Amino acid sequence: MTSGYDIIIIGTGAGGGTMLHALAPTGARILVLERGERVPQEAENWSPEAVWKHRRYQTTEQWIDDEGRQFQPYTHYNLGGNTRFWGSVLYRLRRQDFEARELADGHTPAWPIGYDTLAPFYDEAERLYHVHGAVGDDPTEPPRGPYPFPAIPHAPGMAGLVAQLRAQGLHPSPLPLGLIRPGEEGGCRLCNTCNSFPCQVRSKSDADVCCVTPASALPNVDIWTSAFAERLLTNAAGTRVETVEVSVRGERRRVSAPLVIVSCGAVNSAALLLRSTSDRHPNGLANSSGMVGRHYMAHLATMMQGFHPMRVNTDVFQKTVAINDFYLHGPDGGHPLGQIQAQGRTHGVMAQIVVPWIPLWAYDWWVARGVDWLVMSEDLPKADNRVTVDSQGRIHLLYRANNLQAHQRLVNEMKRLIRKLGYWLTVAHSHQNRNTTHQCGTLVFGTDPRTSVLDPMCRTHDVENLHVVDASFFPSSAAVNPALTIIAQALRVAAHLRQAQ
Repeated sequence: MTSGYDIIIIGTGAGGGTMLHALAPTGARILVLERGERVPQEAENWSPEAVWKHRRYQTTEQWIDDEGRQFQPYTHYNLGGNTRFWGSVLYRLRRQDFEARELADGHTPAWPIGYDTLAPFYDEAERLYHVHGAVGDDPTEPPRGPYPFPAIPHAPGMAGLVAQLRAQGLHPSPLPLGLIRPGEEGGCRLCNTCNSFPCQVRSKSDADVCCVTPASALPNVDIWTSAFAERLLTNAAGTRVETVEVSVRGERRRVSAPLVIVSCGAVNSAALLLRSTSDRHPNGLANSSGMVGRHYMAHLATMMQGFHPMRVNTDVFQKTVAINDFYLHGPDGGHPLGQIQAQGRTHGVMAQIVVPWIPLWAYDWWVARGVDWLVMSEDLPKADNRVTVDSQGRIHLLYRANNLQAHQRLVNEMKRLIRKLGYWLTVAHSHQNRNTTHQCGTLVFGTDPRTSVLDPMCRTHDVENLHVVDASFFPSSAAVNPALTIIAQALRVAAHLRQAQ
């Protein structure tokens, strides 16, 4: 048994990495458990073949879908978690996202906190993660102060599209992006390998760069890598976690601390609690509500590309534009549809993965004449969409996308916009029921222990020294990237824990 720590943090992504950043300066003795290793700085970081075709950094773990078939989830185990591979789009939830709302296929519940509760922590999160943006163009953004860093300028091609969109009566706005010193010597190079690639020069604002690496230099912080937390063991009464069982490079160890913070991501945090059964918690730790693992959500997301054979796209960095005109309602009123945002450049090998029998040169020719977009709609919390763990410890993801009517309307609207922008053809692709990006909702927070797993400070109702800080606390998914809200809530929880010391 290893003791002598004040805090154990499990996971180093947007939740765990930010918690480490916020708690390390207190001087508390902190042990961090990360099941992966640091992503090396190497040429393969920016290789589409290595990242997309050979999946060099993606987990080889197999999950099981709702039809009993194995699949390789799009998830990564390493310092910084999935933030090392994100597109670094860092949106605040809209004020309406915290309220109960009617959508085309059902309703979303109200959060136990409102936008104003998180607003000061959003401010802090944007400073910490170097968020670039501009206020005034987005019709859905709540009143706020200026961004800590100016918006990334549009490349010439995107600037032309923005002018066309405005001429159509829309309100294109800058994407809020977490980038470190873009365009400066030694900073972000504004390259074409931002989405889904680790940054070779460590100038994308991920949890490792912004939080984990700086905190690791402090003498009160220990980080164990290749350390997989298998189970959490409680005292006899089942009211406190006493021990974390962890496998470190195949060697099983037990560690303890008065405070345990789980930040493994919505799927793996739920799986850890479900594995941690005992006489007091026969259905999984902190699961008196029966809600652990339920209400899994992942955005309805469709990648779309406008293609024109005579328009070669010379923009290198094109992911600077968002369209939020349909976020709160459709073009003729009615239910919310979602968000549209420009994406990083598609590489030929990335497209070839979808239809591999077409030669690579044809894809390279194709993508050089395209502009890439992501169309994203809110996923509704359904109890039957859930994470379970079988007797062999394998993760089952039982998930069926919903709110499909609204998403299809948004896809159709985007097809119309792409045609009006002058492109001849639109190509679309969706991950459908195996979507593991933007995962959230498996350990929802709330004020009623009968219908939620966590309280509004992300402490489990059932276990007094156990917090879970990642996207699992989301009662609804909204329709913007969840990362900044995870970061802001982590800063809020950390401030609460510091005051309680």
